[in-house]
Amino acid sequence: MTLLDISRNLDIPPQPAPAAAKPSLVGLTRARLGEALASVGVAERQIKMRSGQLNHWIHNRGATSFDEMTSVSKDLRILLADAFTLGRPEIVSEQISSDGTRKWLLRMPAQGPRTRPAEIETVYIPEEGRGTLCVSSQVGCTLTCSFCHTGTQVLVRNLTAAEIVAQLIVARDRLGDWDGGRFVTNIVFMGMGEPLYNLDAVRDAIAVIADGEGLGIGRRKITVSTSGVVPEMRRLGEETGAQLAISLHAVRDDLRNELVPINRKYPIAELLDACRTYPGASNARRITFEYVMLKGVNDSPADARELVRLLSGMPAKINLIPFNPWPGSPHECSDWATIERFSEIVFRAGYASPVRTPRGRDISAACGQLKSETQRMRAKEREALAAAE
Repeated sequence: MTLLDISRNLDIPPQPAPAAAKPSLVGLTRARLGEALASVGVAERQIKMRSGQLNHWIHNRGATSFDEMTSVSKDLRILLADAFTLGRPEIVSEQISSDGTRKWLLRMPAQGPRTRPAEIETVYIPEEGRGTLCVSSQVGCTLTCSFCHTGTQVLVRNLTAAEIVAQLIVARDRLGDWDGGRFVTNIVFMGMGEPLYNLDAVRDAIAVIADGEGLGIGRRKITVSTSGVVPEMRRLGEETGAQLAISLHAVRDDLRNELVPINRKYPIAELLDACRTYPGASNARRITFEYVMLKGVNDSPADARELVRLLSGMPAKINLIPFNPWPGSPHECSDWATIERFSEIVFRAGYASPVRTPRGRDISAACGQLKSETQRMRAKEREALAAAE
């Protein structure tokens, strides 16, 4: 049986889309839950208490029916069921990699009568002692980074805060994570989209995810990755308290202009200045710099030494990421010996420089491979992928 056969035969129950007239309460902030309660006639003096109850049942207990909410009065449960649902995004497909990584293709309801449902991908990566969920913040992306598959898909729209949170809800549903298992321990905003181009929704989603009486994942276990939207970086730190990751990938402006085109607007020096003043950055809360290893492009010893020089004095960790192929990609992954030599130079300079083990490559769930359109790899590309393992 092939992996594709497995993904098609997973036990995913039918999930009819909720009626447009009955929006879901899943993923809403406490303030939005309060607005929903007010809309069905709950007295203002009860809003705070009732929104806390809903937050607990939806985001801590994973309720799928209002009937489960035994601490909520029966009359209110009836009112809520008449006006709202606890519907999740539709799971279009679920794939499980040979290394345990899971990827879900999720369909979000249309945002208005003139739009179509939108699809995004979410990835769960199990590791020893932790489980990381990689969430998307946009449908598609505007940044066109040359090594990233998502960048080949045009931006459709921003996700709402509720749609971002709902990715974690779906993961917990599928992993059986509501009864104390807590398989998802960390959240990374490293899926589809540039989070800082949707910062209001990302901020509100983090508030829901970090709520100790709800989903309960601490802010220090939430990392937001940006390609360098400099004007929004301070606000990210001040309003979310999240960990910061920078999608760097080059040490010269001319090269980064090609790999990460936003560099033409916010060059490396300006980006690093913003990192040095990021709220909360310290040796205990280091900034992560992501550096994808591209054969013959950015992987020389001189590049490694310049990277060390650029980050001098900054509380930083450098994640070296072997390039993950995708259909039509213009790059190749650096040889393993080259990656090890690069890592050694960085490590000797006093920086942690782990090489990120590629996870989920066989289901196109690895870093830089996410795209909501299904595409097949050509035989040559599959061979290149196998050779890089």
